[in-house]
Order: sequence, then C-alpha cells, then structure tokens
Amino acid sequence: MTDSLKCEQVPYSTLAAQYGTPLYVYSQQAITAAFVQYQQNFASLNPLICYAVKANGNLSILRHFASLGSGFDIVSGGELQRVLLAGGDAEKILFSGVGKSKAEIELALTHNILCFNVESIPELERINTVAGELGKKAPISLRINPNVDAKTHPYISTGLKANKFGIAYNDALTAYQLAASLPNLNVIGIDCHIGSQLTDLSPLVEALERLLVLIDQLSTQGIQLQHIDLGGGIGIVYQHEDVPDLKAYATAVENLLSGRNLKLMLEPGRSLIGNAGNLLTTVEYIKQGEEKNFVIVDAAMNDLIRPALYQGYHTIINTNTTRTKEFVADIVGPICESSDFLAKDRSIAAQAGDILLVQSAGAYASSMASNYNTRCRAAEVLVNGGEHHLIRQRESIADLLATEKACL
Repeated sequence: MTDSLKCEQVPYSTLAAQYGTPLYVYSQQAITAAFVQYQQNFASLNPLICYAVKANGNLSILRHFASLGSGFDIVSGGELQRVLLAGGDAEKILFSGVGKSKAEIELALTHNILCFNVESIPELERINTVAGELGKKAPISLRINPNVDAKTHPYISTGLKANKFGIAYNDALTAYQLAASLPNLNVIGIDCHIGSQLTDLSPLVEALERLLVLIDQLSTQGIQLQHIDLGGGIGIVYQHEDVPDLKAYATAVENLLSGRNLKLMLEPGRSLIGNAGNLLTTVEYIKQGEEKNFVIVDAAMNDLIRPALYQGYHTIINTNTTRTKEFVADIVGPICESSDFLAKDRSIAAQAGDILLVQSAGAYASSMASNYNTRCRAAEVLVNGGEHHLIRQRESIADLLATEKACL
C-alpha cells in the first residue's frame, strides 16, 4: 500500500487541493511493480498475463498495462473498444462473459482477437453462426466450471455448480466434442475462473488438477489444446488477509504443467490494481447520533460500492495527522440509503474539513461507480514519481443531463 501521506512523491493534500474530492488516486509505480511480480514469479512458464479490464478500465491505466506488454481479459464489446483505443493488442485479448451479443461477437471477430472464452452451448452455437456469416473461423476456449469452492464471498464466487458462469465439469467432454464438430470454430484452449479475492492457494491448485484430467481425456479423443487459462482471482490485503504466495502458486502450476505443451494464460485484475489506488474524501460533518456517531463524507456508495455490496473492508485513515482524539463512528456518505457507508464502527480522529484516505480502492471502485442520487462521478489521477496527471475529469451535471430529454 502507498504511504499514508503521499502517493509516491506527491502529498495527498496537494492532490485534494488541486483536483477536489472525492478523488481516485493511482500509483503508476505500484501498478508496474504488481505486474512485474507476476512476470518474475511465472517467468519459467512465460505466460500471457491478461489484465482483467473490469477491475478498472480507465484508458490511461489500460495504456500503461499495454506498455508493459500485457494482454487483456474483457467481458463486453465496450471493454474491447476501450482496450483498442488505449493501444492494446487485439491478438492478446481474451473475451470472457456469459452474455456475448451477436454485435459483440462480430466486433471481436473483425478485430481478430486471440480467443473467446465460451460459457455455454448456445453461445458456442452463436459464435459458430456469426463466424460463418463473416467467413471466419473463431478461436475458442471453453470456460469449465470445476465445482471448486473458492472460499470467498458468495457474490464473487464463480466456480460452483450454482454459479451462472462456465460449462459444468460433467458436461465438458460433450461440449468440446460439439465445438470440434462445428465448422467455423477453432478449438484452442480451456479456461476456468473460480472466484475473486482468493486468500487460499488450495482451490486454485485443485481447479488446475481437475482441468488437467479433462485435458488428458480430450487428448484421447483427438482434441489437442494449445493453451490453458487459469483465470485470476488472487486476493489482496484489505485488512489482515493472508493472500496466496505468488511464487508458491507459480511453483505449483509449473510442477503440474511440466512436460505438457500448453501455453499458460492468467487473468489477474484486483491483484494488479487494487492496492495501487486510493480514494480521497472530505469530511463534511461529524454527527453525534442517539446510538452511534457518524463521520459524514463527500464520497458515497456510488463512488465505492464494495462495503455495501460485498461487506468489503477498506482501511480509512486521516491525512491530517494532528488529530488525536479518537471516537467510534460509522463513516458514511450523503446518499439517501442506509446502505451508504464506507465503514462501520471504526475508531477515528477526525473533524469537518479533514481529508480521509480510503485505501485499496484501485479495483472495483471507479469501474462500478454510478450516478445514483444524480451524483457526478469522481475525477481520477495517475501519479508517477513527482508527476500527476488528470486521467478522468470530474463529471458535471451538464454531462449527466446531456443525453436526456424532458418530453411532455
């Protein structure tokens, strides 16, 4: 995590004064370090590391990942266009997601992406039809649901039988046989992604072991795969989590893939950007309620929905270190919902006008932001050493209303 008073060499107070709050602040050096850690730990396997765009799709963030040689994991046509606009290589793009439309498939095929991660039989048939209409052969991988418990929050668990993602493990052989029989498909890989914010290595290894059994069964039927995609989901430290050791994970993967001619794909998102970003917010009021105290700030659940949606924990500190009188309070926003909170029952020393730092907000904060209560989305800033650049200007009310029309 970044220094509590500075992002790299720039004081948070300087950024808040220049750009206002709420404000997302990202450290370019922290992003680079996280990506390099994957490269170094998995170096012997030479994987294609595909950043999961859904974690944070800001164009400058994507451009930086592209400059590092990253591929991209996308889940919509919009994300595809973002990556291309940021200078990403289409031949390093994996297209995941359960609901790909005909238009999205056409767009991806037109740009010759690396592979579709297919999540159902109807999707397989649709891609085959669209590819035929375009006179192309679509590269596909099947996302297999290995029914492995990722031991994470149920809203971000994706590898169990009850989840909407992927093709059931027991149906995988039949699905691959169908894929191999369709004339406009090129079956090149296998994929899984069992969940997000994983803090235990064992489910990741178990999922890989199950996929390798399936790969061997496919081989006996003449279906030879070129790559294996292990998805993402590696957790980060929000509070006191023990997250998987990347080196240990890489060693386990290397041992299991030894002797196999399979290209490794990885789809990290949160672990690349999560701890590289923070959210700055100004204290508007200190309210003493009948049963508890409230620190009311100018950031809200529309800026950071994780606490309300996932019961996510974010460390919050006061950048004004002169405050010493602590009290217990909920840190809440101005939105008209009881679920609008950034933290519950925290000990904090704060007064109106202080700037609070909400840590580990690089992933699933700005990308999940909304305009609820007609709130304008916050600005975003990228810091590199002593330099800082506005990479998303703060929305205005005019921006929000520009596409609306008041009809009688």
